[in-house]
Formats: sequence, structure tokens, C-alpha cells
Amino acid sequence: MSTFKNMNVAELQSQLAQGICLIDVRTDAETARGYIAGAVKLPLHLLPMQLNEMDHAAPIVFYCQMGGRSSQAAAFAAAQGFTQVYNLQGGITAWMQAGQAVTQ
Repeated sequence: MSTFKNMNVAELQSQLAQGICLIDVRTDAETARGYIAGAVKLPLHLLPMQLNEMDHAAPIVFYCQMGGRSSQAAAFAAAQGFTQVYNLQGGITAWMQAGQAVTQ
């Protein structure tokens, strides 16, 4: 069975330049307070309906507020056959604590 890997903020920064698919699984109300530039907004409850539209072989990173929901999303994607699945450890909270910008 496929699994996912955790990724820290520094690793995500280097991967963003490589064109990795970044998915924010928080609610619309949460993303309205800010999100990582370039992220696709896809609330966790909608993930099962839209996941198969994505490239199963492309690297994909999920994030949420602290990393709990995104780890659920990553586990689900891995179980659906995605091969390069990552969870941003600490979520957008870790991103902001590292001094990284968010988009409104």
C-alpha cells in the first residue's frame, strides 16, 4: 500500500520552484485569512470528488492549518494510487512561523 511523506517548510520552498502541486484543504473561511501563493483551494470534504481529476504521477503536497487534515488528505490520495504524496508538517502555521508570506 502506498503511503505519504512529510515535508517541512524548507523542503516545500525548494519544491515550489519545481512546479509541485500544492493543495490547501482548509475551509473557504480559513483560506480567506490567507493561503500559500500558488495553492489550489480544495476543502477536505470535496477531495474525494475531485482527486481523480489530478495527475496520479505528479508530486502533490497537501496542507491545512496545523497538519492534521492534510495528513488525512495525503493518506487518502496515497490509497487512491497517487505515488508522490506529501503533507506539509505544521501546515500554514509552520509556514508563517518560518516568516513566509501568505496571499489574501
